[in-house]
Amino acid sequence: MFSSKESFQKSFLKRLEMTYGKTFRESTSRDQYNTLGNMVREYISTNWIETNEKNRSANNKQVYYFSIEFLLGKLMGQNLLNLGIRDVVEKGLEELGISLSDIEESESDAGLGNGGLGRLAACFLDSLASLDLPGHGCGIRYKHGLFDQKIADGYQVEYPEQWLRHGNVWEVRKPDQAVDIAFWGSTESREVDGKLEFKHVSPETVVAVPYDMPMIGYETSTVNTLRLWSAEPAHHPPLNRDLLTYKRETEAVSEFLYPDDTHDEGKILRLKQQYFLVSASLQSIIRSFRKKNGSLHNFHEMVAIHINDTHPVLAIPELMRILLDEERMEWEEAWEITTKTISYTNHTTLSEALEKWPIYLFKPLLPRIYLIVEEINERYCKALWERYPGDWNRIEQMAILAHGLVKMAHLAIAGSHSVNGVAKIHSDILKMREMKLFYEFEPEKFNNKTNGIAHRRWLLKANPELASTITEAIGERWVKDPEYLIQLKRFIYDEGMKEKTAKIKQVRKELLAQKIFEQSSMKVDPSSIFDVQVKRLHAYKRQLLNVLHIMYLYNRIREDSNFSVYPRTFIFGAKASPGYYYAKKVIKLINSLAEKVNSDPKVSKMIKVVFMENYRVSLAESIFPAADVSEQISTASKEASGTGNMKFMMNGALTLGTLDGANVEILESVGPSNIFTFGLTAEQVLDYYENGGYRSTEYYHHDVRIRQAADQLINGFFHETEGEFEAIYDSLIAHNDQYFVLKDFSSYAEAQERVEQTFINRGEWQEKSLINIAYSGSFSSDRTIKEYADGIWRIKPI
Repeated sequence: MFSSKESFQKSFLKRLEMTYGKTFRESTSRDQYNTLGNMVREYISTNWIETNEKNRSANNKQVYYFSIEFLLGKLMGQNLLNLGIRDVVEKGLEELGISLSDIEESESDAGLGNGGLGRLAACFLDSLASLDLPGHGCGIRYKHGLFDQKIADGYQVEYPEQWLRHGNVWEVRKPDQAVDIAFWGSTESREVDGKLEFKHVSPETVVAVPYDMPMIGYETSTVNTLRLWSAEPAHHPPLNRDLLTYKRETEAVSEFLYPDDTHDEGKILRLKQQYFLVSASLQSIIRSFRKKNGSLHNFHEMVAIHINDTHPVLAIPELMRILLDEERMEWEEAWEITTKTISYTNHTTLSEALEKWPIYLFKPLLPRIYLIVEEINERYCKALWERYPGDWNRIEQMAILAHGLVKMAHLAIAGSHSVNGVAKIHSDILKMREMKLFYEFEPEKFNNKTNGIAHRRWLLKANPELASTITEAIGERWVKDPEYLIQLKRFIYDEGMKEKTAKIKQVRKELLAQKIFEQSSMKVDPSSIFDVQVKRLHAYKRQLLNVLHIMYLYNRIREDSNFSVYPRTFIFGAKASPGYYYAKKVIKLINSLAEKVNSDPKVSKMIKVVFMENYRVSLAESIFPAADVSEQISTASKEASGTGNMKFMMNGALTLGTLDGANVEILESVGPSNIFTFGLTAEQVLDYYENGGYRSTEYYHHDVRIRQAADQLINGFFHETEGEFEAIYDSLIAHNDQYFVLKDFSSYAEAQERVEQTFINRGEWQEKSLINIAYSGSFSSDRTIKEYADGIWRIKPI
């Protein structure tokens, strides 16, 4: 049906009329989108079935990637591109008077993730399929996702993200493969043939129903699967329960991504989600494995399970439960299989982000799992005692159960064979500081796998004009071998190439300017420097440092008639977690500052501030190609890796950043003259945390720029309710500026001056831009996945 423009048109029109019982002229964009989506799914169905059959029959090891998030974005454009049929479809639709881009707009961003963690998982699935590797995703089919963000009077307002309200053309419901998940109840034990057996008594059952989505590789017949689980009530509801309450509580398990956990009810729901994901996935994997192999004694030789951060760590005790209770294995064999099967990626150095669950909630919700965790902890502490006899302090710090808490990161390290960080500096910090005791105990487990991005989405799809220009220069090899982009180095001083890439950037800036106008009715200058900070709103990511610098520029322009700056548009995009009070105040501050700056005739000639609401993957695809400056300004040691930095780099933006996460490796790649670095190093930050010595008030009193901007947060400069930004002021002054915003301010301001001076010399800027693109290939997720496949999972292409 996609062999030619004509055959596509014929199939498309016939399918549309048969499906909707209306003529083509009467059809809507959504009718057309669903028709095209169904055609694509039918087109790949043979390859999807054959890939599954190959995986079932081949004697190859497979990996299952467990993640609470998969931030897929929109799939239509990427699937058409990967299948090599985009041109046929685009031309065929064009002759029918339809724009493919209009049809793509009908698709909702899949509401299955929030930030970098989820986008990384999506990029990994793309690379697994494109490299013909047997790798599958396992997640939750959230009905609502995180939230849709609206800005009202400068405040973030959350609306349900109803991404499924029109259905999902890519998914296939598989009710015949549903499994039961047991919560609550109690455990009973009895001795059978000299061995203790456990039974889960009177559990409350939730049914997990799988929805499979195809993950299509680029120009290959491999179609892997993302299996998403939806929670539904059991056919026989529990006795002595109000049926409506049971139904509501059951459906809540897969209703929202990251329910608010400030109260016990929210904590229980999050814990339910995590066990629901791992139990359903493991039951499904093992059911399939048993059909082929009968016994699970060689399970670890054929299956790798990877846990993306601590959310799926309950896979460890759940696999133990199945091996002990269902397979009747001895503990030692079950533990060996479990630890050889499971590998773990750590995504943070923030202690508050390392999950810990109160035992008083964990134990009644998951009674059998708790007993297993208790046993794991006892045996782990015994092994520690044998290595470090008498060192109670060390054992207390490393215990899985301590101080009334289940420590999920500790369980992850104890129960896996590999623990990796996601950038060199992050992995070093884990080994030397955050997880030093665990590294000393089992150094062989620890390794680094620097994150990567799906270059086919973030360059080939998001920036097709730049991709075509690259292909004209160096050929097509880079699409399948992204490190071949290094061949662009030959064109760094080529005037023709510099002119072409500069024009492409300008067109993308004009398109983004149009999008900004459509969203906010604000006109921005496409010839200005597009200075962009888009990412989750968190104190350590320091959007506040950016804001204080803009406030300084505003004050300087207003007060000094001789001062001027090259025109610059500061673009923000960010969502704050609904319960994160401080982050939501920063969003309000950005919007209040935007109103102040943009309405001032003198200031707005030089600078403008834009907050783009509802930041998401599809919006990011418009932003990254248009950016000149990539703001990566987190407090050094706090950002595990970052992947936005890689997307900006690949699209020719220059990084303005601290020596944090993958910024360090970008610096090593492109060299110090092609990146703008500033601020404290990770070692200096960690030294301050350990030994003190930092007083933010010294910077407040000795730097008039800082004092003026900080005072404006509370002195009526902003026409907001009194005390609106007091929490932000207090974080800087009263609470001693935990993330060193004031300490790094001067260095940041100097780096911004260097950015301006460099940008003015457009030829030099284009050379630096091309260098960044040339070196970006090593930050492709293809490279990352090859490293995981060879070094951790031991899987090979089928």
